[in-house]
Amino acid sequence: QVRPVEAGGGLVQAGGSLRLSCAASGVSFSNYAMGWFRQAPGKEREFVGAISRSGYNTYYADSLKGRFTISRDNAKNTVYLQMNSLKPEDTAVYSCAASEALYLSHIYTASYEYAYWGQGTQVTVSS
Repeated sequence: QVRPVEAGGGLVQAGGSLRLSCAASGVSFSNYAMGWFRQAPGKEREFVGAISRSGYNTYYADSLKGRFTISRDNAKNTVYLQMNSLKPEDTAVYSCAASEALYLSHIYTASYEYAYWGQGTQVTVSS
């Protein structure tokens, strides 16, 4: 079982950057595909991006392509979300999630496909 814990959120001005991290304790981190989601006040949870077990495959929400980048370091049991050119509409609680994946290349984009969730970290982008 994996237990994700996010870090790195905070307050940033529009146009700035933040890097979130998600450290997953437990065993066999490399057996899990990882995803990032976000939820703004009054809105539904939204898919941000995902990365396969190997880290070679990534997938992003169309609206975020080119600004957000996901990577992982299996030796450190950590996945990262690099966010650039941030906008006020990026303000949300960002959560990472883990899903045990059979294949190295599998990516999951739906929240119901993830069994393990972190508590989330707040990102606030000021205008």
